[in-house]
Parts: sequence; C-alpha cells; structure tokens
Amino acid sequence: MKIAVNAKELIVDGACAFVPTMGALHAGHASLIKKAREYSDTVVVSIFINPLQFENKDDLAKYPRTPEFDIELASQAGATHLWLPTVDEIYPGEVQKISAGALGDIYEGVKRPGHFDGVLTVVNRLFELVKPQWAIFGEKDFQQLQIVKKLVERYAIPVQIIGCPIFREANGLAMSSRNERLSENARKKAALIFEILNQAKSYFASKSITETIQFVQNEFKKHPEFELEYFEIADETTLLSAESKEIEKKYRGFIAVFIEKIRLIDNISLN
Repeated sequence: MKIAVNAKELIVDGACAFVPTMGALHAGHASLIKKAREYSDTVVVSIFINPLQFENKDDLAKYPRTPEFDIELASQAGATHLWLPTVDEIYPGEVQKISAGALGDIYEGVKRPGHFDGVLTVVNRLFELVKPQWAIFGEKDFQQLQIVKKLVERYAIPVQIIGCPIFREANGLAMSSRNERLSENARKKAALIFEILNQAKSYFASKSITETIQFVQNEFKKHPEFELEYFEIADETTLLSAESKEIEKKYRGFIAVFIEKIRLIDNISLN
C-alpha cells in the first residue's frame, strides 16, 4: 500500500474506488474498503479530520486519532493507496461552504447546525483531488449518504456513489468509533437499539407511522438508562418526514439515543 501525505504523491493510474474517512478506523470501514475492491483494483482511502464538521472545538480536539492502527487496517482490508491530506491542502484559501439546504437541517442537522454543509464542502474537495469513478459510503450515516448523492447530481460530478449496508457488532449495535467510549456493560445494553428498530419494522407492517413512532418511544421509556433524542420515519429517497404510508414508497426509521452520555445513531429500512 502506498501512503501519500499530499495530493501530488497520490498518483493513481486509471479508474479508482474511493473511501473517504476521518480515521479511527474499525471493522465497518474495513467492510467499505472490501466493497471498494469489488469495483476497482485501485482503492484510495483518505484520512482527514474535517474541522468544518465540528461545531464544537472540544469535540474536534477529542476526536480519536489512531494513525498506526488505521494504516494497518486499511492495508489488510485491501486499500492500495492511503492519503493523509493536511487542512492547508484541503482548504488552501478562503473556504466557500456548500449548503446542504433544507435536508441538512433535519434529524442529525437539528442539533448540529452546519454539520452537513461541512460534509459536502469536504467531500466535494476530496472528489476534486482524487477524481474517483466510485465512492463508497456506509448506510449508517444514511442522511449523509443521500445528501452526498444530491451533491453529485447538483454539480454533475462524474462519480458513482455506492451505499453499503450497516456493519454491526455481534449484538447488533451499529459499528462506530464512538462505541469504544462505552463501558462494557453499556456496550452490551446498547444492543437494545437494534432490537427495538427490528420490532418497529415488524410493527410498521400493520400499524400507522404515528403508532410506530409511539411504540418506539414507549419501549425506550421502559429503559431509563437510555435517553431517546428522536425516532423519525421518513421517505427513504427524499428524507422528508412521512405522515401516512403510501404503497409505492420506501420508508426508513432514523434514531438517535444517548447512553452514558454517548450519542449513538442508527437507522433501518422499514419495508
């Protein structure tokens, strides 16, 4: 695996598949890299902690950095190039943010204003420098995935966005670098999130959207160690909150939950 510290060293012959990350890699990232190898023999993985995604400077400072482990994992998963750009390389001058619009202000965007603007700004810049034919994103951040797809459509960027299923721990907890901050007991209990999502999927088959949302809220009230921030049901394509079911539409449930003051997100296709 070739390691590049700037774009000039990132010499890629032919079409490549691209996996953008912020480091602190785990098995979920490895699954994305392996998926990328299905599209191209050349797989570029970037590690860049994007400051525009952090509204809180303390969160940026505390973000986990595990470069040696990341290099090893990326190599073993099948990456051919690892790119470690600097802030100055990504943002060489005055930053012109790209707006995520109204879709960036709902769900994850409510408590994190400007977050998705930062995501789109850095993704657009990474695409400019890498020029991939394929870019791989996980469905755990489903809202981000859909917003990135709309960025590509809006600016006619010649890249195909590939979404990959959520990679889960053995107990069903969605894989995330945040999981490492949980105690062993909380990590076990957090399996409840996916359990309730699966129950909601079954419930949704015969109940209304309002009834399904109420079901999830009631289930979490039985477990005071959890704090449910939101559970929303949305049109999978538009991400707009749904009020009634229509046969031809696909719906997805989005959830954010706190345990031990650690915020965990997940989502599930409901039909």
